Amino acid sequence: MSTNEHQEGYWRIVWRRFKQHRVAYVGFFFFVFLLLLVILGPHVVPYQHDQVSLGKRMHMPSSSHWFGTDELGRDTWVRIMYGGRVSLAVGLIVGFSTVILGGLIGILAGYVGGVVDNALMRIVDVIYTIPRIVLLLVLSKLAGPGLLNIIIILVALEWTNAARLARSAVLSFREQEFVLAAECLGASRWRVMLRHLLPNSLAPLIVAATLDAGAAIRAETTLSFLGLGIQPPTPSWGNLLTNAATNIFIAPLQVFLPGLFIFFALMSFNLLGDALRDALDPRLAQVRR
Repeated sequence: MSTNEHQEGYWRIVWRRFKQHRVAYVGFFFFVFLLLLVILGPHVVPYQHDQVSLGKRMHMPSSSHWFGTDELGRDTWVRIMYGGRVSLAVGLIVGFSTVILGGLIGILAGYVGGVVDNALMRIVDVIYTIPRIVLLLVLSKLAGPGLLNIIIILVALEWTNAARLARSAVLSFREQEFVLAAECLGASRWRVMLRHLLPNSLAPLIVAATLDAGAAIRAETTLSFLGLGIQPPTPSWGNLLTNAATNIFIAPLQVFLPGLFIFFALMSFNLLGDALRDALDPRLAQVRR
């Protein structure tokens, strides 16, 4: 890194690299667009997500019902927007929670080492050994459906990736001068971890947050589609697919539209993660060029 870059500041340099990444604009645009759409979308039509109208069942898109209606005459546009609130909330909450939990565990394991490191990493290995979908289905069945249960289960399964990344980062600079200086000045272990190691581990954790958010949306969709996730009448993109699957030949748009929104949400998180990875690690950007 040049002298000018040192003077400019690390995060300002990251922001500049991020803005120069074309993929970042695409991912950021889709993410902001979806976020605004699910927040404001239900307010632009005069319907509620649970408003039943049996006389308007399975209507095609029209000026009064932009995405048509479902098997109970409920407005599909409103239900997809409300479902997006639930699915995106799951993704964002799980993404941030896994990074906080996994980051702290990884930093603790990497800095303390010894028995603590071995014990925590063996737990990570056990979780990785069991097929993720099997563990997800078993825990969901035991805990029961519901938004809170789904979030807790996903956080309990997804923190391992952030823990490994944080541990790897801490091991790379645990013996560097700024850590040794803090220890020599009498800083406690917790102060060293939170004040010095955590800020320097943020780069991989930020990338992990975007990828974990996308993985959480995908997992929630899978569970809701199988009937183990968010339960009707609360809509989510997953259970909207479940309800529409029985009428796929009568109203294929009822399946296509929730799937399209899921695709754009996952694409936005993956593109943001890809752009952040390049911005935070300039070596990757140079390789891709």
